[in-house]
Amino acid sequence: MTSRNVLSLGVLALVGVLLAGQVRQLLADPTVWPPDDFVEYWAAAKLALNGQNPFDESLLLPLQQHAGRDTSEAIMMWNPPWSLPVVLPLGLLSAREAQLLWLLIHLVVTGFCADRAWLLLGGARERRWIGWTVAFTFLPTVFALSIGQISMFLVLGAVLFLECERRAVRNRSWEYCAGAATVLVAIKPHLAYLLWAGIAVDALVRGRWRVLVGGAVTGLACALIPLAFNPDVWHQYADAMGNRPPAQWLSPTLGSVLRMAFGERLFRLQFVSVGIGVIWFVWYRWTKRNTWNWTEQLPLLLLVSFTTAPYGAWPFDMVLLLPAVFAMVIGKRSERGIGSPAILAGLLAVNLGCLVINLLQLGSFWFLWVSPAILLLYTMHTFRASESEIGRAPRTAAVTA
Repeated sequence: MTSRNVLSLGVLALVGVLLAGQVRQLLADPTVWPPDDFVEYWAAAKLALNGQNPFDESLLLPLQQHAGRDTSEAIMMWNPPWSLPVVLPLGLLSAREAQLLWLLIHLVVTGFCADRAWLLLGGARERRWIGWTVAFTFLPTVFALSIGQISMFLVLGAVLFLECERRAVRNRSWEYCAGAATVLVAIKPHLAYLLWAGIAVDALVRGRWRVLVGGAVTGLACALIPLAFNPDVWHQYADAMGNRPPAQWLSPTLGSVLRMAFGERLFRLQFVSVGIGVIWFVWYRWTKRNTWNWTEQLPLLLLVSFTTAPYGAWPFDMVLLLPAVFAMVIGKRSERGIGSPAILAGLLAVNLGCLVINLLQLGSFWFLWVSPAILLLYTMHTFRASESEIGRAPRTAAVTA
């Protein structure tokens, strides 16, 4: 063994000891990094495993307070019961152990998504560090990781979907896996509603029924698993959603703005943006009917879905915009470089804007502009790419001649 290897092992051992000491301190002192949104998943998992109602505020609150969160109101897990299998293992651990495990899992998921998304969207392997940097410095990622939100699993589902679609080119059996991956995106289905429309149209137009079958079978399995612990869980979820406080619907979305302007009782206004999104999708899908490619279209599909979502779309959910951000940072696939300076400057400005809002503690509604701003940048990105293709065509023809 060389001296360099010995030194490397020594450094790793020292780092391991230091990390173990930090973990021990975190386990012993709940005042260091107190739990935030994470407790909604841990408490719901505890209740579900014990056969109790995971959507009952009166049962959730004592558990969340015991876990160390200073709150007088329970934080509800509004995700559908098919999401419970993702969080159920947390209920087997103490709150502190589960919190640290949850963070570790999300750090790994974020790193994996950054690496695979960068490569799948055309980024150069030698520049994959840029993808990691973008993912971990994107403010919505920081928000999601710091409070323990589940949103990064949606990105994982999208990335796995693209990975399976890539493999399905050679082996169509991978289409089943692509459908299965979308169940992770369905943890918050309203944020990616155009993905479901795209998959359905794909099945009808191109006969890609395997994706639907894979998603349906996996979704059904995930929906049935919680019934083994609590046969009434779906009824309990429906009851909770039916009695959801009006304030929970007032998220940074166009629908919320319309309700604030014309009356909060006009609940149907919450879904006006969805109509706009569907109209756009019909037009866009028609224009791409002969060239539809999930790797190229998914980032924009998720971006428009999020921008026109009926509710939700909280700052920590904006991690779902990462594929679109990556596509802009990477630039043209053929150039294997990075995006234009103007687009990159715009993305940096958006990120700094998020930081300022967070530092000023202005509240989630002030993030309303973020996804439209990224959509505008993406439109500029695609326009510049189209201009580049048009400009390159005559030169290519001349060389051929």
